[in-house]
Amino acid sequence: MTHKTLTLNTGAAMPLVGFGTYQVTDPAECERAVSAALEAGYRLLDTAQNYGTETPVGKAVRAVGVPREELFITSKVWFRNHKEGECRASVLRSLERLGLDYLDLMLIHWPFGDVYAAWRDLEALYREGVLRAIGVSNFSPDRLIDLINFNEVAPAVNQIETHLYCQQRAARPWLQKYGVAQQAYAPLGQSRINEMFAQPAVQAAAAAHGKTPAQVALRFLVQQGIAVIPKSTHEARIRENIDIFDFALTEDEMAALQALDTADPMIGTADRPARVESSKSWTSREL
Repeated sequence: MTHKTLTLNTGAAMPLVGFGTYQVTDPAECERAVSAALEAGYRLLDTAQNYGTETPVGKAVRAVGVPREELFITSKVWFRNHKEGECRASVLRSLERLGLDYLDLMLIHWPFGDVYAAWRDLEALYREGVLRAIGVSNFSPDRLIDLINFNEVAPAVNQIETHLYCQQRAARPWLQKYGVAQQAYAPLGQSRINEMFAQPAVQAAAAAHGKTPAQVALRFLVQQGIAVIPKSTHEARIRENIDIFDFALTEDEMAALQALDTADPMIGTADRPARVESSKSWTSREL
């Protein structure tokens, strides 16, 4: 399989389609799903300290035996680990759980806590080669620009909620200006998936190309250079979600799908006071 990629500001190639592991809470199920994804041709795997999936992801990587240099593995630092020095220690624990000696990308999961202390630790690990790239998740443009202005290494990626109902069009020019790649989490709309797939514009594009609504939703994003990390535990859907490079949406289809945007995220609301306030009680599965 030819792997479509985008080039990060580090010069590294990151696959446009990766496999997400959020909410795959059963370790055995996670290992089976990741193994199926690797066998289906996925080469980017996305995990996080908070997901509790680093250990089964590592087991699947060893079991399937894809050469390490072919893989692009991402994890995320939980904000409880942002204190200077503790971020470094948490990254090393992540590597131990994954059974790896380096990560292709490590992200700051949320812009809470001592982000700047954590970023200094990530910058040091990046210079040491332990992390091949560093980035952020759930950062609004203002937080992203501030981080860039007052640090030495610019994030390679901002992983943000992006789907047909939340297309992040206001953020995109800022990401492009600063050379930060956009990666979409929840690219299939998560809890609104059925509503989204029933939209006439989605149904019409799917029928026109002999594809599923999920494939249309993912193609809409990657056709704009936005990387995606869909998640599924069903093998047929895992294969379906990566099979999106043998068709292209027309300009009219793209316009009809763009019209579905409400610019209202369901999950990535780190700029809302209530979300920040509630973060005080959040915990992590794997610290």
